[in-house]
Amino acid sequence: MASTSGTKDEVGPPRSLSRRMMTRSSTMYDPNADGVDSELVPSSLAEIAPILRVANEIENENKRVAYLCRFHAFEKAHRMDPKSSGRGVRQFKTYLLHRLQKEEETTKPVLTRSDPSEIQKFYQNFYEKNIREGQYTKKPEEMAKIYQIATVLYDVLRTVVPSAKVDPKTRDYAKNVEENKEQYEHYNILPLYPVGKKPAIMELSEIKASLQAVRNIDNLPPVRRVGDRDKPFSDILEWLSSIFGFQKGNVANQREHLILLLANIDRRLKGSEDYEQLDNLTVKQLLDKTFKNYVSWCRYLHCTPIIESPKVPATADRLQLQLLYIALYLLIWGEASNIRFMPECICYIFHNMANEMHGTLFGNVQPVSGGTYQAAPVGEETFLRDVITPIYEVLRKEARRNQGGKVSHASWRNYDDLNEYFWSDRCFKLGWPMDRKSDFFIHSSESSRHRHPTERNQAVGKKKPKTNFVEVRTFWHLYRSFDRMWIFLILVFQAMVIVGWHEDGSIFGIFEEDVIKSILSIFITYAVLNFIQATLDIILSFSAWGSLKPTQILRYLLKFIIAAFWVVIFPICYSRSVPNPTGLVRFFSTLGGNWREQSLYNYLIAIYLIPNILAVLLFLLPPIRRHMERSNWRIVTLLMWWAQPKLYVGRGMHEDICSLLKYTLFWIMLLISKFAFSYYVEILPLIGPTKLIMQMTVSNYEWHEFFPNVTHNIGVVIAIWAPIVMVYFMDTQIWYAIYATIVGGIYGAFSHLGEIRTLGMLRSRFESVPSAFNERLVPMQKDEPKSDRHEDSLWIRKNIAKFSQVWNEFIYSMRAEDLISDSERDLLLVPSTVSDVPVVQWPPFLLASKIPIALDMAKDYKGTEDADLFRKITGDDYMRSAVIECYQTLKEILYALLDDERDKMILDYICHEIETSIAQRTFLSKFRMSELPSLNDKLEKFLEHLLKDDVDPEKYDSQIINVLQDIMEIITQDVMSNGHEILERVHSHYPDNEKKERFEQINYRLTALRATREKVVRLRLLLTVKESAINVPTNLEARRRITFFANSLYMRMPNAPVVRNMLSFSVLTPYYKEDVLYSEDELHRENEDGISILFYLQKIYPDEWKNFHERTKGKRDTPEETDEIRKWVSYRGQTLSRTVRGMMYYKAALELQCFLDSATDAEIFTGFRTLNKPHTELKDRESAMADLKFTYVVSCQVYGAQKKSSEDRDQKCYQNILNLMLIYPSLRVAYIDEREDTINGKSTKVYYSVLVKGGDKLDEEIYRIKLPGPPTEIGEGKPENQNHAIIFTRGEALQTIDMNQDNYFEEAFKMRNVLEEFHKDHHGQRRPTILGLREHIFTGSVSSLAWFMSNQETSFVTIGQRVLADPLRVRFHYGHPDIFDRLFHITRGGVSKASKTINLSEDIFSGYNSTLRGGYVTHHEYIQVGKGRDVGMNQISLFEAKVANGNGEQTLSRDVYRLGRRFDFYRMFSFYFTTVGFYFSSMVTVLIVYIFLYGRMYMVLSGLERRIIEDATISSNKALEEALATQSVFQLGLLLVLPMVMEIGLERGFRTALGDFIIMQLQLASVFFTFQLGTKAHYYGRTILHGGSKYRATGRGFVVFHAKFADNYRLYSRSHFVKGLELGILLVIYQVYGTSYRSSNLYLFITFSMWFLVCSWLFAPFVFNPSGFDWQKTVEDWTDWKRWMGNRGGIGIDQNKSWESWWDAEQQHLKNTNIRGRVFEIILSLRFFIYQYGLVYHLNIARGSTSILVYALSWLVMITVLLALKLVSMGRRRFGTDFQLMFRILKALLFLGFLSIMTVLFVVCGLTISDIFAAFLAFLPTGWAFILIGQACRSCVKGIGFWDSIMELGRAYECLMGLVVFMPIVILSWFPFVSEFQTRLLFNQAFSRGLQISMILAGKKDKDKTHTT
Repeated sequence: MASTSGTKDEVGPPRSLSRRMMTRSSTMYDPNADGVDSELVPSSLAEIAPILRVANEIENENKRVAYLCRFHAFEKAHRMDPKSSGRGVRQFKTYLLHRLQKEEETTKPVLTRSDPSEIQKFYQNFYEKNIREGQYTKKPEEMAKIYQIATVLYDVLRTVVPSAKVDPKTRDYAKNVEENKEQYEHYNILPLYPVGKKPAIMELSEIKASLQAVRNIDNLPPVRRVGDRDKPFSDILEWLSSIFGFQKGNVANQREHLILLLANIDRRLKGSEDYEQLDNLTVKQLLDKTFKNYVSWCRYLHCTPIIESPKVPATADRLQLQLLYIALYLLIWGEASNIRFMPECICYIFHNMANEMHGTLFGNVQPVSGGTYQAAPVGEETFLRDVITPIYEVLRKEARRNQGGKVSHASWRNYDDLNEYFWSDRCFKLGWPMDRKSDFFIHSSESSRHRHPTERNQAVGKKKPKTNFVEVRTFWHLYRSFDRMWIFLILVFQAMVIVGWHEDGSIFGIFEEDVIKSILSIFITYAVLNFIQATLDIILSFSAWGSLKPTQILRYLLKFIIAAFWVVIFPICYSRSVPNPTGLVRFFSTLGGNWREQSLYNYLIAIYLIPNILAVLLFLLPPIRRHMERSNWRIVTLLMWWAQPKLYVGRGMHEDICSLLKYTLFWIMLLISKFAFSYYVEILPLIGPTKLIMQMTVSNYEWHEFFPNVTHNIGVVIAIWAPIVMVYFMDTQIWYAIYATIVGGIYGAFSHLGEIRTLGMLRSRFESVPSAFNERLVPMQKDEPKSDRHEDSLWIRKNIAKFSQVWNEFIYSMRAEDLISDSERDLLLVPSTVSDVPVVQWPPFLLASKIPIALDMAKDYKGTEDADLFRKITGDDYMRSAVIECYQTLKEILYALLDDERDKMILDYICHEIETSIAQRTFLSKFRMSELPSLNDKLEKFLEHLLKDDVDPEKYDSQIINVLQDIMEIITQDVMSNGHEILERVHSHYPDNEKKERFEQINYRLTALRATREKVVRLRLLLTVKESAINVPTNLEARRRITFFANSLYMRMPNAPVVRNMLSFSVLTPYYKEDVLYSEDELHRENEDGISILFYLQKIYPDEWKNFHERTKGKRDTPEETDEIRKWVSYRGQTLSRTVRGMMYYKAALELQCFLDSATDAEIFTGFRTLNKPHTELKDRESAMADLKFTYVVSCQVYGAQKKSSEDRDQKCYQNILNLMLIYPSLRVAYIDEREDTINGKSTKVYYSVLVKGGDKLDEEIYRIKLPGPPTEIGEGKPENQNHAIIFTRGEALQTIDMNQDNYFEEAFKMRNVLEEFHKDHHGQRRPTILGLREHIFTGSVSSLAWFMSNQETSFVTIGQRVLADPLRVRFHYGHPDIFDRLFHITRGGVSKASKTINLSEDIFSGYNSTLRGGYVTHHEYIQVGKGRDVGMNQISLFEAKVANGNGEQTLSRDVYRLGRRFDFYRMFSFYFTTVGFYFSSMVTVLIVYIFLYGRMYMVLSGLERRIIEDATISSNKALEEALATQSVFQLGLLLVLPMVMEIGLERGFRTALGDFIIMQLQLASVFFTFQLGTKAHYYGRTILHGGSKYRATGRGFVVFHAKFADNYRLYSRSHFVKGLELGILLVIYQVYGTSYRSSNLYLFITFSMWFLVCSWLFAPFVFNPSGFDWQKTVEDWTDWKRWMGNRGGIGIDQNKSWESWWDAEQQHLKNTNIRGRVFEIILSLRFFIYQYGLVYHLNIARGSTSILVYALSWLVMITVLLALKLVSMGRRRFGTDFQLMFRILKALLFLGFLSIMTVLFVVCGLTISDIFAAFLAFLPTGWAFILIGQACRSCVKGIGFWDSIMELGRAYECLMGLVVFMPIVILSWFPFVSEFQTRLLFNQAFSRGLQISMILAGKKDKDKTHTT
């Protein structure tokens, strides 16, 4: 082997060691054979990866030098880890050693005889060839790679060649490399140190000016540096780094970031083309935007912002100082890691560091010596170590207390709590440097031995309290956050009941004096409700009292005392005003003494309402309220203290008066409708029956009545009114849906949506499309067209040329996506080059069949007047254009084709004859129209020959000449009446001795020119397409895109700026482990039905598959075709490759836009695609401008781990991501790199944020920034993934794109228009901070479920968000693809919030945060982005569960509380009903069914319903039916369907909308929506009560598989099946025990929607399960379910394998809940005891007795049965094995005893068969109650030894439930047609057909195998 000295005797690790390593390692570390071992280096040996990369790079040039590099890497690895203790080190070293041993024998020196001289020679050659010669010719990125190789080679050289033997030339070369290598490092966008030819981006004047400003270090005091002490600073960022110790990667990253920000802002402010100096306004604008939050924070805390410090000397360079402030902030932010989620913490850090910087800049004279002050030198990671890491450790400690969401929110501090610590001036007690023993760092920790070394000096104390707010798990949060709404609704309800109760219930009774007096009692209710609010404020915030100011605590207490005072004083005064008081009123009246001033109560009301009157006045004057809230004056703070305590966020969110009036009018109209409906339909009809019921006396009950003397039948009144009261509170949601649909439809219509929704509409308006395009999407030029006609025509031609470039690129993009075929592409294209044709050259699909029709008209025309024929032709504008264009184009082609001048003269004469005859109106007399068809046939043949490829040139020429001669012969002899004269005239000009035939000399290379070929193709289409192209394109997606794009051109949008002046933006996509590109195996892998993904997609998209084959016809059966197929499939799934392709359209669009902006007229007329090599400078400029304006970062969190993983899937993901970077050079990938470092002798994991780009074959690292710890451990995964990568984004705007999204070229073209929305002032001085965009759901065609979800989601992202944005002003951020004002959000906490659990729905919290901090969210529908949705039942349910969980957590959050309290009254209504209120209403809808049925069960079993119905004067049921119909509207999903129908009607026509609605109902959409209602209600309620919310990975694949019964049972058992069976039992009881006195029609009418709900909840998962009713599948499912039920659980047993493990996991929420949650669960469980109590009195054996002993005996029976079961269970366990006979005898005795008892009961006691069934219904719920209570009291039950019994009882119940649900499936599976019907229901027709074919083929294969054997 090679050695350090060049001989074999001095090898680093001895051979014995090598042998030991080989014997110890039993497995080989085998990287793939592609030579990418450099990418698989263990993290602890990361330093050797560049060496191995170089070895692989130079392998082909010199194998021996590559071997020496690997050997050097091995030696270095051995030195770094001699004991091979790091993870994977031993295997890697073994692998490398084996490879070295092999290469030692196979490689020999090539250039010389020995290794030392070999590597020296190679190094010298490499330098001379690549560096000395290439530095002026190669691109910067190539030079960066070359210098990296040279540096590594020299390191290797020094280990191989003894120092004394290194050539001087080699040393010189190495020195030169060392000096210059920093100039050639890998860069991101800007190569800041280019040598030789500068890249185009560095030649831009704005970049030069910004770079010069950043590099201005004049006047900066010198600072000592660690290491290169004498090396000068290159810019202000390096100077700051030397003071504060920022990392090199961070400095490089923020340097580019700052330069790009300055350059983009500067270019917009300056109109001049070239300049050298940065504008002061540029820096001021960036400074203001960056520090707006910081200045606001300083003023809130009453301290002077450093950037406004009066201590700055007048002589200071202000521009430089402002740049220092911005650079310092960006450097802090860039290295802050998780602290970026704490914006005010960053403000605090900046405040102190800027102060320190001031000391360095201006306090640079030492007080003692008078010498120059110099800061002490600091290391590179000083800032990370001393500032960020301590705060990070506090975050990490608190996050650990969360225990994965298992503990209460109140027991740990989240991001918000720690950030809000800096909202108080006590944060300044932290000091600077921060005191680690201050209260911020104090935490209750584990014992000191578990503590991190960096935490040793942190104080340990009691747990710190929450800050300002406590997220307590209770539904009371809804009341506390929206108290004004609940108080309002309750008071109106009370007033309506009072009015209705009075006499006839007329609404005009409100004017009567006694009614008014009664209505005034609502103020007592008002006082009580306010008292509840004050009490909740104290109770729910108690855990935060330790962090509150004394004034806040005083306010809470005073509020409570005053509320208590009013609660006492109002009833007393009201009772004194009531004449002849009785009861409770009389009691209160005696408390008030003898004074009887009736008016006192009224005076008190007036006093009580004073705050409300003031609030109304301020509501009507929003500017005053806004100014007061934002004011930091102490007097204003004091005035506002009572109404609204001062808080840093949520101040001044009030809208302008115009917006206020709009949403106020919306809600006033809605509330009038709601209250009118509630009064006349829900309340008034029930009042009459209620009065009668209250007057009735019931003496005989059908059960033992515990309270027989209760007056007014209050139980019945509650049973009747409870569901109505709940409907009253819920139906506002229904009214909101109705009004939002109407208003959204009106707004959509006024926005011009749906004006072009069909191809017919597009045809009729296509003439105006180019002008609309130029008006909207083409920037206004300074030199507008003058009045001169020639310039006018030139301007029009130029605009049409611009339109044609964009239109054609749009069409080409659809062809590349296989949405259209080649022929459709040709029909849709516009000529890309402008010719001399005097008419507009429309796309051929508009002109198709026009020429054949014109020919027929001319041929059949019998008249002699030209005018009539021309009138017919010119009557159709498109026909006229086609005729003129065909003539002119044919003329141009023939001229270009003919080489002989005589031939051209003939053509000239013919054309002259045609044109003069037309002008003179003698055309019909000179030309024979009947001969035109034969001419047309020849022309078609002629054009066909011209387009032929790959033919023999001679044959090609002869064919064309023959056809051309035929054409000229037909023209001159058949068509023209005087054609012979033309020929004679030509002969007369030339001598007769030339015997050559005419039309023989042609230019056969004519069609080689792209422009000419396009003309020929177009002319051929115009002549040959006979049928109308009315259906072009045929693909529905292509049609949708074309019509939407055309329609959007007529919508309101800002004017487009030129690319150079547009806002710069980035796109950020978080990625974890989702699919990147489907592998070949995944495409062809068949499921159990024999269906593969490829087969499935071929059936779903048959036309696109056909187009794909047409596109790839030259690549059949090649690896290229396989790759293309993989892409084709992946682009139809929800993959990263689809998202990346879509987002990279932005760059393509920007390049085209830049071309159109800067190209000359000649270049524009030539065309974007036809530009050739001389225009490379223009191409470079386009690319540079696109890079300046657009950056795309994909945050592949685990990319580094995938690179090193041995898992096949991870390796494929890594390779596919790498390929994406290589395909798209502008793509950047950010990831979290985990490395092992040895610190103090211990192996420690170190984390980095890394940015890479595609290199030559591998990725190239650009920036590496060390992190304080693992970033994703602190918060939710997705926002943490975004946060670590956000530092690598650029620009002033940031679009967040999810991994299941897509984009389209034509929509990308509108991006610069959308970005201009940030500059538009909306209602005053406010500018948007988030731009909402509409989405197109592209997964709608997959299945019926996908279609339902697609329609539902489409309606939400269009009409739903349209109304939220305007008029309601409550649109937030609902996920991607919204565009953020990047600078606004990065200085205010980022684009999402990340606290564990509470911020599960991280996206919407960024909208909340933006609004609370003064932001403004808009919605724009002229641009759209594609989005995928879940397509299978289980996927959708998991998604709905995730969203419901998220809404449950939102309900508890401080953001919702603050918005609910600080929005004005009507905006609060909008906020509630569009966020958490929707989910609460969903839950209430389900609760209404429960309350109604339990109330009815009470009435039926007690006998009260019989008594009421038999009373002819009472008709409460009818009123109740009408009122409950409201609930069924919500339940059936009609709320979701309304906006859906409106939006489809608006955009596609109302006939289509009606048809879609009917089809959806036929496909059981209502079943689906009813089922999802249960999902929402279950998970929302459980989250608020017990927690347990978590991110649920739904999967985004194609659902073509059958979900097993056990899977469905596990997923839906608790959320749907249990509840469905409970409601089913209630309905059965209601039917059976009330049937004797009630008509069946009445029962069905009342309970229809409830039975529908029960059936939906029990069977929807199977109805929507592919092959759910296939007999074979059913049998397999039953076997699988039995196995699952029978398997024992235990530690490590997955819940998919064992019922016991699943049962245990299902109780996880109860294990972690608090005592309040357990008590609530037990109280809810008590409802199941009602069944037994009610039913036992209806048994025949009870003989009508209502004695309590009957109930007692039933418990005796229940306990006996349970004991018997326990006895059998114990017997099986104890005697089942060893005493089998005894156990059998025991069972026999029990059986005989049971028979004896049953015989006695039947014979003696009168037991009947119906009693058996009734007892079953009675005792089953009791057993279930035992199980539920046992689960809630698990620890107690375990303590007394009954847990196993509870578990076995649970198993029995689960088996029973499973049977009940499974039996109908079994029965339906017997009938084959059910399965076929279900398949038709689930999938579209193509796939249904494909599925049957697949089954037949599968059967055929089986038969073939059988015959063969």
